[in-house]
Amino acid sequence: MTQGPTRRTILLATGAAALTAGCSEYGDESASSSDSAGSPGQELATTADIPVGGGKIFKDEQVVVTQPKEGEFKAFTSICTHQQCPVANVKGGTINCTCHGSKFNITDGSVANPPATQPLAEKKITVAGNSIRLA
Repeated sequence: MTQGPTRRTILLATGAAALTAGCSEYGDESASSSDSAGSPGQELATTADIPVGGGKIFKDEQVVVTQPKEGEFKAFTSICTHQQCPVANVKGGTINCTCHGSKFNITDGSVANPPATQPLAEKKITVAGNSIRLA
């Protein structure tokens, strides 16, 4: 007499198949996060797009570009170091995260107001003529 699979075997196999299918939907996270962070050489803006004493957030590239002084351009990650929220705006000389109130200096990305304790990571850009590009 042959015995078929037990209820436990069927449940385990079904659960494993569902888990595998669900996980494969999301793919390789490292590939998607690097794709969304912009490509080297990609033009972000013109110099006229970035106000002196302020900046502009590029959501898709996860970059914020600032112009602390006329002709001086800086770039930082636009993801807050406190709890990884995207920063919301650049006002009053700071890059501001409205999730929990963290603020970062537009000159160097350092923390101007907690709860963040780590600065925004600097991003490499090149400025040629009036074009600002990711390096």
